[in-house]
Amino acid sequence: MSITGFLHPGAMGVTIAAACSGERFWCSDGRSDTTRARAESAGLSEARTAAEFVEHCDTIVSVCPPGEAEAIAQQIAAAGFDGLYVDANAVAPATTQRIGQHFDRYVDGGIIGPPATVPGMTRLYLSGDEAAAVAERWQGSLLDARAIEGGVGAASAVKMLFAAWGKHNSALMLAINAVADAFGVTDAIRSEWEISQPEYLAQSEHAARGAAPKAWRFEGEMDEIAATFEAAGLPPDFHRGAAEVYRRMAGFKDAATPADLDQVIAVLLGR
Repeated sequence: MSITGFLHPGAMGVTIAAACSGERFWCSDGRSDTTRARAESAGLSEARTAAEFVEHCDTIVSVCPPGEAEAIAQQIAAAGFDGLYVDANAVAPATTQRIGQHFDRYVDGGIIGPPATVPGMTRLYLSGDEAAAVAERWQGSLLDARAIEGGVGAASAVKMLFAAWGKHNSALMLAINAVADAFGVTDAIRSEWEISQPEYLAQSEHAARGAAPKAWRFEGEMDEIAATFEAAGLPPDFHRGAAEVYRRMAGFKDAATPADLDQVIAVLLGR
């Protein structure tokens, strides 16, 4: 029976862990009480240190903020892990290839969709020599794990291209609203939207509510998408701009109440 470790059981990672077959572990070193509650709710066994964690697990799956992916992989490699490492983070193909250099056995992954709580909504793309074997751990579960061709970097490329559209557009829509406010033309542009693009205001409000609490993670993801575009010889600045929008919104993390559009506009304009 496989023994899979998960770094770390956040809102997304805990559902990926819960859907995985076999025995499952998490590493509690330095983690919060909230993370502990998630891990326990998913039935994960606890390893108190990185050394204990790598000793227990034959496979480790990393699901963390993209800006932390390389550092976490280095910590696991330094702890002496000699099993199969799966990086399922929102990182550029070049980033996942760098991470893979720390391990003899490595699979690239990319998650598309919300936390895996409803069948058919969340997919885990996997690429690399052992991608098919990794996918089998979620067979028949709430998570649709798919092995694809292309080697290490292919799964991350799929993730980057999917996220490049929706999350960039949310950032752009919020920035448009902020610019309208700065020039005093909010009423005029919204009146025009009512005539020609009646869905735009609803999209703006949805972007504020949906993106604000996650903006602290989206900034790093936009940087990774920019690197992906640049590596292909295309302009990276679309997503560098989006990264800056999300950087300004990072303070909405863990807010007691959902942010509304007016609050996001004020933050983007530095008010």
